Parts: sequence; structure tokens; C-alpha cells
Amino acid sequence: MTDSAPIDRPARATPLRAYAGEIHAEPSAVFETLVRLLRAGSGDAAVLAEPSLQFVVVQGGWWYRAEYRVLSSDDGSRIEHELLNVASKAHWAGPIAGRKVLADSPAAFGRLLTELVGELEH
Repeated sequence: MTDSAPIDRPARATPLRAYAGEIHAEPSAVFETLVRLLRAGSGDAAVLAEPSLQFVVVQGGWWYRAEYRVLSSDDGSRIEHELLNVASKAHWAGPIAGRKVLADSPAAFGRLLTELVGELEH
């Protein structure tokens, strides 16, 4: 895929998991680092970033869409992450096909936050 995934959420999108975390760094620095890390680790998935919204979409495969938002918080930045089933056909099968991704998602989000902090400290 290319970086042409739609920024707007598809009409048929079911939230499956949601996470949030805080990082003590400026939102603009967190957003830039997040985009770089997601693009480096995206494989064949499309990564689309909208800097004016501090919003990133990772679109992969037939059912998978991840959305990330970087928001300002009292202590720096709040990162919100949502995993969505966007399968247009066999929508019911998205969570079944993605059960390992969904099961691993809490740890994966934790690793992403740790990596973000590490990159921002350099």
C-alpha cells in the first residue's frame, strides 16, 4: 500500500480496542516522532499523517485500521490509540482474523510508548 489511505474514518468502522498514555514532552515533538516510528515499522501498511490535526492513520490489510491522536495535556502529551475493524465485506470476520493482533495490542501500545520516550530523550 501507499500513503494514500483515507484520513476520514470509513463508514463501516467498528472500534475494537482503545488505549491512551501520557508522555512528558511537547505534542509537536511527540507527533513527529510517532509518525517516524510508525512509518519505519509499518511494513506494507499505509501510513497517513495529518499534522494540523496531530492525527495518524495506519491502514493495513482488509480489516485493520489504527488511529493515533496526539493531544496537549497538563504534563506534556496524551497519545490516544484506537484499533478498528474496517472490513467492508465479511465485517464479522475482522475480529476473528485479527485476534492475535488484538490480544497483543496492549503490550504493543506499551512498547510504542516506551520507544517514543526513548527516542525523545536522545
